[in-house]
Amino acid sequence: MNGDGDTTAGPAWLRALAGGVARRRRAPALHPRGLLCPGVLEFPGTTGSEHRWDVPRLDEPGRCAVTVRWSRSLGLSPGLPDAIGLGLRVIDAGGPGRHLDLLLTTSRPGRLPRHVPVMRRDALAGPYTSLLAHRVGGRDRVLAAIPREGERRRVPGDPAALRAALCEAPVRMLLCAAAADEPWRGFGWLTIGPPRGGPTGATPGFDLRGNSLPGLGPPERFLRFRDAAYTASRAGHGLVVDEAPAGLPAPGPTDPGRGDGSGADRHRP
Repeated sequence: MNGDGDTTAGPAWLRALAGGVARRRRAPALHPRGLLCPGVLEFPGTTGSEHRWDVPRLDEPGRCAVTVRWSRSLGLSPGLPDAIGLGLRVIDAGGPGRHLDLLLTTSRPGRLPRHVPVMRRDALAGPYTSLLAHRVGGRDRVLAAIPREGERRRVPGDPAALRAALCEAPVRMLLCAAAADEPWRGFGWLTIGPPRGGPTGATPGFDLRGNSLPGLGPPERFLRFRDAAYTASRAGHGLVVDEAPAGLPAPGPTDPGRGDGSGADRHRP
């Protein structure tokens, strides 16, 4: 579901707020503009390790194409800090036609701060997290995307600046998960390539309910809040919002699971 279901679901205050903002700006209340990029996600797997995820896609080595959407959550002016969103569609993660959608937001890595969105100017100044814990292999774990240690360049978190930076060099991030009593543990390297086309003018729909995997998915409370906000937002601005494309051409033959001398190997899954 993309938030197009029961319009009475979720908190009334959240529906009223999202609908009001969308009507005033005549655009989605959340993520009004973004940048679609191709990516590749490398899973090293857990073969020979005692630390298994009990999620087949995370435990088995492999490689998937990813559609990445980078966007400013509130749509504030480029010069202002904003909560930056990172939407991922992992193509065929569960087999042909079975995708995995993940939504992450700029946050902090600490045990409590990882649940709170953070306003930033720099898209690579810190981690992105799922804010709420997802069910991962029978445990509640927060998901995160952490820029590799070698990413020292400053990249303003607006579509134009991101586009320019990605055209200069791809961005690499380590995808991780952690329960409250666990350290962050990586399960894959994400490489994000230059975008195809300009910024999108409407928010593609990510289907968190439909695009989950056995043993890996978001909690129902997360879905209720998201459904409420997105349904009211779309009703407010009156635009038809398309599905996120299943996939875009992947970037070049970069191997995210291979060391590159940047220090990122110390965080390898």
